[in-house]
Amino acid sequence: MRILFLFILLGSVGGLRAQETFRNPLPVAFGDPYILYNPGDQTYYMYGTGGGAKDGFSAYASTDLVNWEYQGQVYYGNTDDSWCIGAFWAPEVYLVDGKYYMFYSAQWRDNPTNELENFRIGVAMADRPTGPFRDLRNGPIFDPGYPIIDANVFFDDDGKMYLYYSRCCYKHPVESEIADWAREKGWFDEIEESWVYGVELQPDFSGVKGTPRLLLRPPVKMDDRQAEWESRSVTSREVNRRWTEGSFTFKRGDTYYMMYSANHFGGEHYAVGYATAKSPLGPYVKSADNPVLEKNTPGGNVTGTGHNSITYSPDGKEMFCVYHGRTSATGNERMVFIDRMEILENGKLVVHGPETAPQPLPSGLK
Repeated sequence: MRILFLFILLGSVGGLRAQETFRNPLPVAFGDPYILYNPGDQTYYMYGTGGGAKDGFSAYASTDLVNWEYQGQVYYGNTDDSWCIGAFWAPEVYLVDGKYYMFYSAQWRDNPTNELENFRIGVAMADRPTGPFRDLRNGPIFDPGYPIIDANVFFDDDGKMYLYYSRCCYKHPVESEIADWAREKGWFDEIEESWVYGVELQPDFSGVKGTPRLLLRPPVKMDDRQAEWESRSVTSREVNRRWTEGSFTFKRGDTYYMMYSANHFGGEHYAVGYATAKSPLGPYVKSADNPVLEKNTPGGNVTGTGHNSITYSPDGKEMFCVYHGRTSATGNERMVFIDRMEILENGKLVVHGPETAPQPLPSGLK
């Protein structure tokens, strides 16, 4: 299946010529999209939640970030001998020493207390970006004692590797001024929260080093400048949870940037902010400019924008924010968006989206 984008005819001296553009959303039905650039074949590979995969993950391939070809299912879980039985979410794939490693979230089969959310993070390996990916071990990479999702791995300049993940809201009620407010309103008895943690990885991905460190969480005080946008799922009476999830870390100069999503992934208020630090394990300080990506209101039709990653144009000159969102036309289906983003000279992170008008193709295409 070949997915093609718009071709718009523009006038030029000597007659008409065709100029290629692309338009969001891409016709790829993924949640939590992640794009790997593979230098060996100069091809981009996209992975995500859903996309037609049954008990696992599928992939798409592109040479230009514009035309995508379905590659089929690349990882299969919920087999008789696998550690994971469902809830296959948020895969990310990394090329390390000629091998491809997929980190992903799934429901752990080992569940003696029958928890509704028993999620952990696994890692699988393949010889090709299209798989087949097979688990390195018959179990999660580690067990912190609570459900976790949304793995992201950062490779630092000194060769160390760090795993970031989100502790789930499940059975994690947290006291805060927003929780007090919700109780006073008679809306919710408690507010559960998810928090982002980081920990160093073993070089062979066999486990982690040390104790995970809490890096990001929702604000405790109502007058915190982040409280309004990170609490919208509660203040809209949507659900009794506040999320900090879907993190993605990268480095620019000597500054570490951690992008993250807040609010309910299934609702209109899902949005993205970022925090910065001088060390991969923090402390991280949230930006005063948050959120940097949210529904395009008033008058817009894109909602539920979140769980982003980043990628670069073929010539490496343009940075793109890759995320999922919904439109009035696509309904509840999560679709992939890519929008240009940049780091300004003052260090401010800017995402130019959500954009649904035609955009120029990524730079450096042949």
